[in-house]
Amino acid sequence: MFKKLLIPIDLSHADKLEKSISVAAYLAKRDSIPVVFAAVTSAAPGALAHTPEEFRKKLESYSAGQAEKHGITASGHAIFSHDPTADMEHALLTAIHENGADLVVMQTHIPNLSDHVWPSNGGRIATHSDVSVFLVR
Repeated sequence: MFKKLLIPIDLSHADKLEKSISVAAYLAKRDSIPVVFAAVTSAAPGALAHTPEEFRKKLESYSAGQAEKHGITASGHAIFSHDPTADMEHALLTAIHENGADLVVMQTHIPNLSDHVWPSNGGRIATHSDVSVFLVR
């Protein structure tokens, strides 16, 4: 049905993504679909990594760990931006096309009042993407 899944992740909150990763792994394993974990970050040194190469290694390690845990094929796709918060939507939409993904499985939160003014990242991706988007609460 699908040929490649993309899961946007934030490595600093990886422990809170188990639900969406489990859903994506179920879909991927069922039809032998490769998974790409995409992460948007700054190239500047930060708490998570000091260099882009260090961040890539952490993302690949995370991807390999999830692949082993769930019995799937997975890789990482690091995206570097001067302002990850402002560029999140554009960076993820670009990653979807660069990786040939036709399904995005993304963790989201229960909508609240601020979402009526500022839509969530998941909502923006679902609205602006030309591929299927599965938002998991």
